[in-house]
Amino acid sequence: MAKYVGAIDQGTTSTRFMIFDHDGHEVARHQLEHEQIMPEAGWVEHDPHEIWEATQDVVQGAMGRAGITRDDLAAIGITNQRETTVVWDRRTGEPYYNAIVWQDTRTDVIISAVERAGHGDLIRRRTGLPPATYFSAGKIRWILEHDEEARADAEAGHAIFGNTDSWLIWWLTGGPDGGLHMTDVTNASRTMLMDLETLAWDDELLGVFDIPRSMLPQIRSSSEVYGRTTADSPFDGEVAIAGDLGDQHAALVGQVCFRPGELKNTYGTGNFLVLNTGTEIVRSANGLLTTLAYQLGDEPPVYALEGSIAVTGSAIQWLRDQLGIIKAAGDSEALAASVDDNGGVSFVPAFSGLFAPHWRSDARGIIAGLSRYNTGAHVARAALEAICYQSKDVVDAMIADADLDLQILRVDGGVTANELCMQIQADVLGVPVSRPVVAETTALGAAYAAGLAVGFWSTTDELVANWNESKRWEPTSTPEQRATGHAQWSKAVERTLGWKDVDGAVD
Repeated sequence: MAKYVGAIDQGTTSTRFMIFDHDGHEVARHQLEHEQIMPEAGWVEHDPHEIWEATQDVVQGAMGRAGITRDDLAAIGITNQRETTVVWDRRTGEPYYNAIVWQDTRTDVIISAVERAGHGDLIRRRTGLPPATYFSAGKIRWILEHDEEARADAEAGHAIFGNTDSWLIWWLTGGPDGGLHMTDVTNASRTMLMDLETLAWDDELLGVFDIPRSMLPQIRSSSEVYGRTTADSPFDGEVAIAGDLGDQHAALVGQVCFRPGELKNTYGTGNFLVLNTGTEIVRSANGLLTTLAYQLGDEPPVYALEGSIAVTGSAIQWLRDQLGIIKAAGDSEALAASVDDNGGVSFVPAFSGLFAPHWRSDARGIIAGLSRYNTGAHVARAALEAICYQSKDVVDAMIADADLDLQILRVDGGVTANELCMQIQADVLGVPVSRPVVAETTALGAAYAAGLAVGFWSTTDELVANWNESKRWEPTSTPEQRATGHAQWSKAVERTLGWKDVDGAVD
């Protein structure tokens, strides 16, 4: 009898395979980074072949470390960086262009033109999303506009689109030899092309972006048996692929936020707060995204409000790689802790514009309030505060939209290892912050979805019973300190706006 469930977690900076037992405990993992390709300012790309090769390596590596074979796996789930766009030839598996990453802003001209043409309200009403460079539709159109072969092949039915979940599932199930071209409702909801109510591709939106319907994958639930891996996959035979969730939706499942009103915040390359709103579609009036939370098999879809923040953990990488004031990301905690406060410095890392709740693609990053007194330690502390203040702005929007009474914030992701940052988060919000024992909830959520589909877990109640707290941070700030700090942050955010001119875009 199979004893484990596996999860492929294809993220923005790395790919990993994790193996979990029935109690939700990690058995083994293997992880590999991939190159961040930045050919121009604001452009971010990945090599799809490198991602597929890394996927094969991490699967074999983790299974080798665990000493198991495919027969020990009840199923595998997949979770992925959302919105990142791959267009490839179904006949050969060759991409027409590098994957265009969710952070990429090159499509601002396309998005501005769509908005000016009067399609913004249609997009918001049908998809729950604002027209933004963040989502997949503009990226697909950009590839079709800049590669004549891709456009011709798309019209002929040869060129197909997918986020990285679709790309990997296609290869795992045979690739050019009958590979399954599919996605789930959560990933589809991030394209600006799916109707939130019908959970189907919308022909009117496809017309707005001039995208042939034949390019798009089949939309399935987040938890069902889609197909099986092939003999030439890294599993060396058949394993059920039974779970597929965009990374932030997977983290919501991994944090077992199955009841309306439950909220989690994932701290990774960016920050992503997701609030379960149940089977009701809640339309945001405060800059949040209305999106799918998950759909488990034939059950009704569950919806969510989400606040997406483009740059949080990657701001720490910027301190390391571009400024050189730290040697490793973990050094940011000690450096920031060496000073008592930010010394008047605010850092707004709007490298890709501002996402929720502002949605300003014209914003760019600033470090404000500098004097001769300030050191790199103040900048490092301001970077940690930026992670927390951006999260507060989203929480405030959720409180306004959903009448949320926030009692505690559940957190996960790599940045939660930074205990100073988590303490700052509790102080900024004025509520406790709680981290689970298994902090890698994205992979765990994908494993849960796959395991539910094949009966490895029978109900979500079993998953809730698996959740345990690792650490909790209690707030130590006063209301006056919180108000003063947020006022300084808001002043700095105002300074970022209007820096890049996107109004001159042409159709």
